[in-house]
Formats: sequence, structure tokens, C-alpha cells
Amino acid sequence: MKFATSMLRDYVRTALDAEALGDLLTMSGFELEGIEDGPDPVLDIKVVSNRGDGLSVFGLAREVLAKDANAEPTDLYLRAAGRFAGPVEPNQAGSHAGVSIETPNCRRYAAAIFKEVPTGQAPEWVRTRLEAAGMRSLGLVVDLTNYVMLEIGQPLHAFDLNTLAEQRIVVRQAREGEKLTTLDGAERNLNPSMMMICDAERPVAVAGVMGGLETEVTDQTRDILLESANFVNTSVRATRKALGLNTEASYRFERSVDPELVVAALNRFSELMRESIGRDCRVPGVVEAYPGKPEPVTVRLRMDRVRRMLNMPVEEDEARAYLGRLGFGVAQAEGSLEVTVPTWRPDIVREDDVIEEIGRIHGYENIPEYLPVGQATPGGVRGIYAFIDQIREEMVRLGFAQIVSHTLRDEHPLDFAPHWRAKVRNPHSPEIAYLRDSVLPSLADAAKRNGTRNLHLFEIGKVFVRGEIQYDESPELGIISIGELEPPSWLHKDKAEANFYTMKGTMEELASLVRTDLEILPVVIPDPRFHPTRQAALVTTDRVLIGGFGVIHPDVAEELDLPPTTVMAEIDLLAFYRGDHDHVTLKPFSRLPAVRRDLAILVAKSVPYASVETAIRKGAGDMLERLWLFDVYEGPGVPEGSHSLAVALQLRRFDKTFTDEEANQVRDSVVAELSALGATLR
Repeated sequence: MKFATSMLRDYVRTALDAEALGDLLTMSGFELEGIEDGPDPVLDIKVVSNRGDGLSVFGLAREVLAKDANAEPTDLYLRAAGRFAGPVEPNQAGSHAGVSIETPNCRRYAAAIFKEVPTGQAPEWVRTRLEAAGMRSLGLVVDLTNYVMLEIGQPLHAFDLNTLAEQRIVVRQAREGEKLTTLDGAERNLNPSMMMICDAERPVAVAGVMGGLETEVTDQTRDILLESANFVNTSVRATRKALGLNTEASYRFERSVDPELVVAALNRFSELMRESIGRDCRVPGVVEAYPGKPEPVTVRLRMDRVRRMLNMPVEEDEARAYLGRLGFGVAQAEGSLEVTVPTWRPDIVREDDVIEEIGRIHGYENIPEYLPVGQATPGGVRGIYAFIDQIREEMVRLGFAQIVSHTLRDEHPLDFAPHWRAKVRNPHSPEIAYLRDSVLPSLADAAKRNGTRNLHLFEIGKVFVRGEIQYDESPELGIISIGELEPPSWLHKDKAEANFYTMKGTMEELASLVRTDLEILPVVIPDPRFHPTRQAALVTTDRVLIGGFGVIHPDVAEELDLPPTTVMAEIDLLAFYRGDHDHVTLKPFSRLPAVRRDLAILVAKSVPYASVETAIRKGAGDMLERLWLFDVYEGPGVPEGSHSLAVALQLRRFDKTFTDEEANQVRDSVVAELSALGATLR
């Protein structure tokens, strides 16, 4: 909003120059956007959308008086604060005009009649100040209405009284099919969402936005009806946007105007008219309707909260003074202050709003400066969510493709616990009647849709199981692997296909990549979804069962039309995450060469390979860098119930090169450990 500083000085006596006034208003929350230099400097102030009271010189003068302890109000300010009250007059306007309100979007409407209004221009000082504010002069009546709006913030509109049917005003919503030609010459199509100012027959103005062309004040106008009203801001905004009109009046109404200024604006216009033409031309009295009188708003204010929120000392007397200068009423209550919010501040609705008022007048620049204290929140994804992201990335690295499916589905042979399914209370269809308790059904469906050939898929998603007290929800990793692991190539003529052992290797590699120790053990209670003799349990080092894997049960494979060689795995990621995956042991690389020793041992088939590997690691100790099984033999020369395992050991030292004698000693130690399992060298 632009205004000449002389207008502000009409309301407040202050020693501050234009620049200092701009700085003061900026620190009060009304940012200075610029100053136009000249004999009468012009301030350009940015007013935020919830401070409609700041769109007037009177409102900004109130802010200066509250912030500048040396400023004093002028007589004009005191009269404006008293709503420009004049002598009590009989309501004689009723004999000349009537007002009725037929919409809840109009809170108050008042009208005054002026007879024998002269034509011509407004006084030069009025025109000069309007031009400084960016408004062009349009004649005496219009200039004075604009000046009052700029001065105290209440828009006014003048109608040619003799063009109003029955000299009546009706405020109502538009009717379907009605039209109005506005002052800009455009014909507007109206609808019932728009609030109109009407006479006894037709719309004559768009309420709060723009007047109509047929009732405008012209050089031939002698009698006017001057409108001053208060409208619901959202109604004005909606109408303005629908019609594509932007006016100074709508700009203020959209940001809320004080309803108590309605009659005050008529009184101020009457004063300015009398000063301009040297006589009274107003018919005594005002006719008005005031159905939307606001109820007083009171807020309880606690001084200890004021100090805590502002983080600076503020005394109760200071707070009373600040609020009093802003126009708030303050009364003592039990243990607190009772603050009455003025009608021009509809944005104040709670205690924190009042504290903000105290803070900005006391001075944000007075808030003590402290270095930040406390812990900074780490950035990025952390905890279980970071772990799940890592699992997803590692599964992709291992050659699996991710799918995403819906958590709602029908019953399925691969359900984890059919009797404990969580059923939807009002399902839209049987196909989405249950919350899934496993992601394997979705993986099986995806495999079937994609031909069940050479597919290696995984999914990470929430599963739901009904517990004894509540439904348990946890993230789960499901894997399905079918067919060739790699496409055919001249280098690999033998087709490597998914089986129990390739899935076992996937589980071991995944555990290694996420740095979690995992044991693969025989199942205690077989999972009916997997082959009875080709399944295993996944257990953490502290013996927590986190899932299992295996070849699909033949009956389930036949029912689902999946290959009998399909292998699947299922892991509870929440239990997996609770493992010791954050433990990292670092050691330097050895610059010395490694030594390899191969062992071929005879061992009973009943001895798990995991036990063989544990014995080898125990016997080799820290010298063992790597071991791998490279051959399994059953046939002539091998006793019934046994098999031959060929294992390679890669040994390396950090302090010196291995000698053959030292490597053989390590091998002998390994053989001694294996003998405890009944294994012998071949």
C-alpha cells in the first residue's frame, strides 16, 4: 500500500523521518518495499494477507504509536479511534431510502443520503495524496470515497440516488440468469454464488468489488446514496475470482475490514465533503442493518508462557502497555490476564497470537542471541528403513527383479497361517477380502503371469497376522526363483538352474552383504508349503527364527501350476534387522601371497555341511582366508551312506610368507578337527 507520509503525520506526531518510519513498520511486521523521495515522501508498505487493518493510514498510525514511545496521537487520530462520532441525529434517512439484508455474507450495511452534491474536482491536497497512492482523480465524490478508504480502510461506494428503483437497497445473492454491466463497461453473467447490491428490481453493484454502470455518479448527478458495508471476506474473494475483477475495495474486503468502521466512514466522508464545498449536504441520519455483529473475543494470557515463548524477559506492566496501545482490552484474571481482542483483529484467536503481538512491539531485535543447543537430527533414512533399502539394493545386485503387489488379496495355498488371517470388515470383493500374511502368494501369481520360466523375483512388503491381542504388522522379504540362473553362453554350456542350494547360497550372500551372522539349520516343524526334505530354517546367532526357504511342495506346485523345481524363501525383516548387522571388523590387506591346500574327505551324509565348515574354520584359525566346496562325489570306492567332499582352503599370513611346512601344519590341524565328525582323508 502506498501513501504520502503527510497523511500519516495527520494521525500521529513523530520526529521520525520517512526512512525511520519505514524501518519501524518493517520491525512491526509491515515490510517497507520502497520510498519515493520528494517534498512529501511516499512509503510503499507490504501488508500480509491476515492484516487487513494495516491497509489504511489509520491502522499503520496505530502501529507507529505502539512501537514509538515518543510518538503522540493527533486530534484526528483520537476522533478516528472514537469512530468519528458526531452529535446524535434522528434517523431521518429512513424516509428516503430503505436497506434490507437477505444473505448471511453481508454482516452490516449502512447508507447515508447526500442532496445537491456539486460537481467538480476534489481539493488539490486530496488529489495530490491520491495520486501519490497510485489512484487517479475521478471527481469530487469518487475522490472522497477513495480518500476515506485510504485513510481509515473502509471502502465506500456512491450511487446516483435517482437511478435506484424505489430508492431501496437489497443485499442478496444473485439469481440465475441475471446480468450486470459494471463500471468498466463489461457485461457480467451472474450466478447464485455471487453476492449483489440490488435495488427493488435489479442488481446495481457487485458487493465489495465494483459498482454498476447504470447507477454510477455522473456530472448530472445531484443526489447520491453513499454505501458503507461489511462483507464476509471469502464471499468477496470467490466473486472477485469468478468475475476476474481486482479492485482496491475487493483487496481490502478479502483481507477483512473492521465492521465497526461502517458508520465511521460515512461520518468521515461527510466531514471531508463539508470541508470541500463549505456546507453540509447530507440528510441527517443513517439507515443501516447490522445482523452480523461480532461477539467479543477474549483470550487468557499467562505471563510465564509469554516469557517462555519469546525467550526474553517481559514484565506484566510492559505487556499491558503494548496491548493497550494496540487497542486490546486488558483485565486482571486469576493467575493471568484476560485480553479482549479488538474488532479489527480477526486474526487473533489464541494465546500464542497475543504473545506474538507482545513480541513484535517489545522488539524481535531484543530477543537474546544464543548458540543452538542440542542434538541435530541426522539426515537421510535410518534404522529399519535404511536396512530395508539396503536389502532391496543387495537383492538387485544378486540378480533378482523386484515386484510390488497389493496388501489385500484372497486366500491362497501359499498363505503362512490361513487360520490367523486378518479379514477386512467390509471388503469390496472376495479377491481383496484379507490382508496378506505372506508375500509368497503375490510372487507366485507374478511368476504365473510371466510364464514361470527363468524368473528370479523378490518383494518387500508389509504382512499382517492376527495375534492373541492385536494384529501384528511387520515387513517381509519374499523370494521366488525358477529356471536358469544365467542365459546360455558358449562359455557355460551346462545350464545352471535354481535349486535348494542356489537359494541357500543367496541367503548366505545376503547375510554377508548386510553384515549379519546367519545360521541355516534343519527345520524342527516343517513348513507345509515347502518340500518335506528340502527346506531349511534361517536362524540368527542368538537362536531367533527369522524365516526359512526350500523347494515348493509338489502338491502346492501342482495346484498353482508352478514348476516342481521352484524354490522360495521368506524372511521377517524386523527380526533380521535386530541381528548384529552393525558389527563391522576391519583388518588390513596382506601384501604376501596366499597358499592353497585341497582336502578330499569321506564323511557320512548325515553330517551337515555346516558342521564340516565349522570344523575347518576352527582348525585353520586366523590363517584361513577363504574356503569353498568344489566337488561332491558318490560312487565306486565310497561306502554306502557316505560321500566325498573336496574342499579348497586359501591360507595367508600378514607377517611373513607361508612355508609348505606351515601350510601342512594348518592342514593337519583341520584334519584333526574333522576326525571328530567321523571324517577321514581319502
